[in-house]
Amino acid sequence: MAVADRLSKESKISAFYASDLKRASETAQIISSQCGNLEVIQDPDLRERHLGDLQGLVLKEAANIKPKAYQALVSGRTDVAIPGGGESLEQLHDRCTSALQRIGKKHKGERVVVVTHGGVLRELYWRACPNGKRQGKILNTSVNVFHLSDGGERWIIKLWGDVSHLDETGFLKTGFGGDKLSG
Repeated sequence: MAVADRLSKESKISAFYASDLKRASETAQIISSQCGNLEVIQDPDLRERHLGDLQGLVLKEAANIKPKAYQALVSGRTDVAIPGGGESLEQLHDRCTSALQRIGKKHKGERVVVVTHGGVLRELYWRACPNGKRQGKILNTSVNVFHLSDGGERWIIKLWGDVSHLDETGFLKTGFGGDKLSG
């Protein structure tokens, strides 16, 4: 895996954290196996946003199948929870930013790898750049580096959306819309 190879060549990693959802957890384990084989700590607070009644539905079908939940999702309001136990964007934001602050406080001065999901990354970005423009698509395997200081109160983005480790794989051209065959 290209991201594991890249991280194995960088400075020492002290800890690995991952969402406890399968894809993120397995990815973290693969990376860890090439970077010192440390235990991957699974943290449910790093999970993707829970979509309640929309969980598992295709977005195109959601409006017809679960119209109230769909309207909550597309309302544009950050304080609206999705019916059926889903989270509002504010709830997601609080959950995942608190998780990263907790991890940062526990590993002060250390380098930590966190493997999570696009929605979580968007909220972490928003915490670090509250007046910045919201980021669009988050590419899989992108490396995003946050520096937390002042007890986790001050966040700085050192690197965002870097997929340079994919250059040699040829995946950048075929996997992200470069060849008219990909979506």
